[in-house]
Amino acid sequence: MNESILNQARETLRIEAGAVADLIPRLGEGFVAAVQMLLNTPGRAILTGVGKSGAVGRKLAATLASTGTPSAFMHPTDAAHGDLGMITGNDVVIALSQSGESNELSAILPAIKRRGALLIVICGNPDSTLGRHADVYLDAAVAQEACPLGLAPTASTVATLALGDALAMATMAARGVTVDQFAACHPAGTLGRKVLLRVADIMHGNGDNPTIPPEMTVLEALIAMSQAEVRGAINVVDETGRLRGFFTDGDLRVLLQSGADPQQVLSQPIEQVMTKTPTTCPPDMLAAEAARIMEDRQFDNLPVVDSEGRSMGVVDIQDLIKVGLA
Repeated sequence: MNESILNQARETLRIEAGAVADLIPRLGEGFVAAVQMLLNTPGRAILTGVGKSGAVGRKLAATLASTGTPSAFMHPTDAAHGDLGMITGNDVVIALSQSGESNELSAILPAIKRRGALLIVICGNPDSTLGRHADVYLDAAVAQEACPLGLAPTASTVATLALGDALAMATMAARGVTVDQFAACHPAGTLGRKVLLRVADIMHGNGDNPTIPPEMTVLEALIAMSQAEVRGAINVVDETGRLRGFFTDGDLRVLLQSGADPQQVLSQPIEQVMTKTPTTCPPDMLAAEAARIMEDRQFDNLPVVDSEGRSMGVVDIQDLIKVGLA
């Protein structure tokens, strides 16, 4: 019984993977024309479809909008009851239907044409009603569905989604969308934090993590560390404010575990035991990049310096955890 279940799952994945792979050799001038159409339109991309195609259309509208192409989803039934008003002659309509014979879509085709919008059709039959009315036709035909009965839209849905994603990504690349432009559409959530949040936004400045001079003793450094908001690390600076070293409670543990006399350790100048060339980061570094450095090197803290090497503060691993980056 278990093997039968697994075999069906494997067959589903094999069929759907094959359906996507079969799309690759079909890409050609029509696909390029669709991308150019989206690049050149002064309006929006209006996605439309019924049933599973409608669900894919909603997803693709969101993907296009988030990658630089203003987009919206319009349900064909609602279109016939007033939502056609969202379409203008400056827009491109992207209609999704595996058969190309959706009654709801066919019913609004004349109105779409009258409004002067261009029409991209993604379906599995170029000779269908939708296919014949397309300004650009993209072939999403599949050899078979993954459904054991050959009925439920499965491989065809995956193929339509993949072809739509390919269209969105190719258009995004052609627009030359930058990380900052992408971030502007994703200000919230983990994705937004990864592309927007900078070290300066989360670091503890010198007011929260006091600096100490090189001649201060280890004991005095520990006292300063215990009074700081960031516990367990402190920047060592010269009279100009430039970073000369970094000292952590981990460094203290190493010293004590070496067998040295604790009193002697505590009385030493910090410059004799500090890390003199610590790894640092600038305040404008992405917080996600700082998190990667700290993870790779197993650091709990990272000193922050400006372009001239002056100490600006410390990034603490706990702050990265709080914002979901570590």
